[in-house]
Amino acid sequence: MMPLALDILLACILLLVFVVDLLLPAEDKRGIAVVACAGALITLAASFVLDVQGTAFGGAFVNDAVALYLKRVFLAAGALGVLIGMDHADRFFPRRQGEYHLLVLSSLLGMTLLASARELIFIVVSFELMSMPLYVLAAMRKSERSAEAALKLYLVGAVSSVVTLYGLSLLFAAAGTTMLSGVTAAAKAGNPMVVPGLVITLAGLGFKIGVVPFHMWVPDTYEGAPTPFVAFLSVAPKAAGFAALIRIFIEALPGQKATWAPAVIVMCVITMVVGNVLAIPQTSVKRLLAYSGIGQMGTMLLGIGLVTPDGLGMLLFYLVAYLFTNMGAFAVASVIEDASGSDHLDAFKGLSRRNPGLAMAMLLFLLSLGGIPFVAGFWAKVGVFVAAYRAGYVWIVVLGAVLAVVSVFYYMRVARSIYMERPVAGTEGRVPMALSMKAAVTVACVGVVGVGLYPAPFVETALAAARALMG
Repeated sequence: MMPLALDILLACILLLVFVVDLLLPAEDKRGIAVVACAGALITLAASFVLDVQGTAFGGAFVNDAVALYLKRVFLAAGALGVLIGMDHADRFFPRRQGEYHLLVLSSLLGMTLLASARELIFIVVSFELMSMPLYVLAAMRKSERSAEAALKLYLVGAVSSVVTLYGLSLLFAAAGTTMLSGVTAAAKAGNPMVVPGLVITLAGLGFKIGVVPFHMWVPDTYEGAPTPFVAFLSVAPKAAGFAALIRIFIEALPGQKATWAPAVIVMCVITMVVGNVLAIPQTSVKRLLAYSGIGQMGTMLLGIGLVTPDGLGMLLFYLVAYLFTNMGAFAVASVIEDASGSDHLDAFKGLSRRNPGLAMAMLLFLLSLGGIPFVAGFWAKVGVFVAAYRAGYVWIVVLGAVLAVVSVFYYMRVARSIYMERPVAGTEGRVPMALSMKAAVTVACVGVVGVGLYPAPFVETALAAARALMG
């Protein structure tokens, strides 16, 4: 049972949160968030202490180096997400904090299981365990905007699940088994059902990670859903989508890369261009970060399309850099939105005078998203494009450099509002921050700067995991 130890531990913590919610008085449930955050951190720490590598359920579940790496990313995102949402849950639904954190942990459990899934039904069930709590979390605020965001997230999620399930059913028809090893054998035998199955599965997973042309839900959902939840939604479920792509395409079907890799490359290039170009005219910071995130997904998808250990390794490293950077940026956006009631660029004007520490944190996150030396995002982008250069995609490197300049332009619009413009009338006072949010922003800043100044351990671990998977 050791390969399942982390997942079992997380499930036990989920049950503990449920019991604590029953025992705490309805008037004071803030302690639930502490239990949930501590539980995610304890599980994360256990991943470094316990020897959990191995297989279970006849090979349908595997805890290899890639699965373990991804689980650490999910657990770190979960702990940071709980920390970011702690004060929000306490203020807006104080009697339902147990539900909020229980749903976050349930989604997190689906992600950790998905990272280890090597069987088609297991993949589908893990995806649904991850996705269904997200639909409820998006509507927890019970406002008109949240309801709209939740409905869009649900509808797109349902469509993507149906499309993915249909694609996987074709792979099952080709293999005669739900094990990924059987799909590999069917592909080697040249079964004609494999190619349409791959194409449809790629489309379904494209919805999950929000790449073009399956991105339409991202800006509206990010804008309408509660911002602390969006911080979690923008990172962890996307990383889970990449986990499924890695298992199905990189691990099971590397021999078919001539079929699917060109489609992935085209998708990644279009996504990079569309995301960065559409971010330029945005005046809502949440929508700007949404389109920026679409562009970032395109860059990460390049790590899949290269089908090389370097490309996969730098994708894994990119997920760590993106975790601290994007969740930190949305945490700051949440603080500003709570203080001013808006996420418009005007709400950020004069932030350097109203809260210098928060302004500096947002600047760090923007620099990291733009790939400016020497913060975490810089090494992530450089690593992916170096892998692309080594694989012979020089034109993508040139395009990436041009789009990096474009991204700096719209990120610096936010920085200009923060440092070079006066506060709008009525927003001159100091921006308050809850202690939990201060802790979350501080952790994100430490992650961005720490990974930026000393990326070697993260890069080496990611490359080692990728090379172990790809031989």
